[in-house]
Amino acid sequence: MIFQTLLIPVVAIFGITVGLFYRGIDRILAARMQGRIGPPLQQPFRDVKKLLVKEETQPVNAYGWLFHLMPIIALTSALIILLYLPLGGFPPLLEGYGDLILVLYLFSLPSLALVLGGFSSASPYAEVGAQREVVKMLSYELPLIIASFAVVWLISLSTGNPFSLWLISLNPGWNLTGWLGWVGLLILFAVLLFVMPGELGSVPFDLQSADSEIAGGLLTEYSGRNLAIYYLADVVKTIAFASLIIALFLPFNLSTIFPISGFFGSILDFLFYLLKLFFVTFLGFTLPRVVTGRLEINKLVTVYWKYAALAALAGFALVGVNIIFG
Repeated sequence: MIFQTLLIPVVAIFGITVGLFYRGIDRILAARMQGRIGPPLQQPFRDVKKLLVKEETQPVNAYGWLFHLMPIIALTSALIILLYLPLGGFPPLLEGYGDLILVLYLFSLPSLALVLGGFSSASPYAEVGAQREVVKMLSYELPLIIASFAVVWLISLSTGNPFSLWLISLNPGWNLTGWLGWVGLLILFAVLLFVMPGELGSVPFDLQSADSEIAGGLLTEYSGRNLAIYYLADVVKTIAFASLIIALFLPFNLSTIFPISGFFGSILDFLFYLLKLFFVTFLGFTLPRVVTGRLEINKLVTVYWKYAALAALAGFALVGVNIIFG
């Protein structure tokens, strides 16, 4: 337990550093796809550094202690999620102390911190953004849960604790099913990629911070260190959600394919994990942000409950049929 405690700062530094690095790659790719040059790769690091030294402001009617506490809660909860996820081919730091159900609950904490921070600012724009964030959370949770539990059901055929993310990553569902189950898993994988921009509050589901409608929404009144902390929470949550998708659908390691073990095998698996991380963030975060526009608020629930949830149920059914009838 002492060794695990010493590794917590390492995981936190990893999540923040890699999150900012991938955010820099995201901004460059988005710019190039739109015919722009884009900022340098280190721009997210510069943005955080600049915000950390800027003066903070607080609205006159804000609930001060809540206003300043919520950014810390958002970042802390995002970092805690990383402790329960397999990263780079290594088991979760807190393996045995929590499973997939806990992780799904923890993913709602950064969003709830955003909501409470918005309400505590006493800004009408932030309050509208907070209401939209709540609606969005209620919308994407259903397809997220269906897709995740479909994988758990499949993994339960080969392991005694199907909710353990480490065991899920060691037993890829693709190896446990036939072609019909493969189709179902592909649908479920696509559903989680569709949930990703909603979970992260990016285009086309950035309704909580629509600049042209509610002037920044939830973060309208935030500045300085608090805004930097919220930004860090967002990039860490991006890495966490992408790692969850990798654990559920892309848990393969190169060391099991090539005859490489030990230290060099671990390095190979870690580099392959970074490649998978890029692949998932590009498909679930960068690409939707570039090729789509903001969704209308009155269509949010319909899109997630009617289309994404039905697609997840279809994938669940295909996996189930393959399990039952072999």
